[in-house]
Amino acid sequence: MKAALGGCGLARVDAEVLLAHVVGRNRAWLIAHADDPLPEPLDAEFAGLVARRRKGEPVAYLTGRREFHGLAIAVDPAVLIPRPETETLVEFALARLPADRATRVLDLGTGSGAVALALAHARPLAQVLATDRSRAAIDVARLNAGRLGLANVDFAYGDWYAALRARRHAMRRAKARAGSAVTAPRTFDVIVSNPPYVAELDPHLAQGDLRFEPRRALAAGVDGLDALRAIVAGAPAHLVPGGWLVVEHGYDQARAVRALFSAAGLGDFTAARDLAGIARVAAGRHRTQGTATPA
Repeated sequence: MKAALGGCGLARVDAEVLLAHVVGRNRAWLIAHADDPLPEPLDAEFAGLVARRRKGEPVAYLTGRREFHGLAIAVDPAVLIPRPETETLVEFALARLPADRATRVLDLGTGSGAVALALAHARPLAQVLATDRSRAAIDVARLNAGRLGLANVDFAYGDWYAALRARRHAMRRAKARAGSAVTAPRTFDVIVSNPPYVAELDPHLAQGDLRFEPRRALAAGVDGLDALRAIVAGAPAHLVPGGWLVVEHGYDQARAVRALFSAAGLGDFTAARDLAGIARVAAGRHRTQGTATPA
């Protein structure tokens, strides 16, 4: 084990994660068995992964998983890799979701399902609807929900709020066929989203792991705000009175996002920084009639 790790030429943490994946153990086991030989078939598999990592492929795609908010999330090149800073979005949303009663949550642009599944896991009484415009992403998210045994999550295909209309139409047809009383919710207690927010010409898109991730999950228009504009503008029509919209945004977009919230009439604006101290999350509340909210 020690020889394989030392001679691969990767950063130590990347090498350990890949080798742990190959041998089916955790990194602590690798340390305890550092002097064990690596069988030839596993050595060849490890070498293949190392070669791909050297070409820039993300470790998460090579192993097929990424830890997020205490959950093991399956990922592939159809979805964005969940990042630690997005856990700030989850914590902000959880603070606005009571644990002792049923609530409705909408996750727009769910990708791997990481945010939706983290919320569903932490709030078992919540009913979470996760949407995405990529059918491949929905497939990954469904797989994760099933593997994690989370039955309080459902999925809908479509672009932002259009997914809700498509879902309602589908459920009406199903209801008519089966005589069922099942209906799709029109409003939610909390809407969350980690949308694409990188500018289309941002040079970072051609660097590092971003080169391998789905561009449509990363970039959103000339200034990176196209998706956020649609999400924020549409939120009041899909929130219960007093309901919250919570979104992640780029490191330099805090002021612009606050202006979007104000233009949409969302009050009680609140912002949060990620673990690196970067402004990362914004939240605002759907105004209730007769209640004053800050500008």
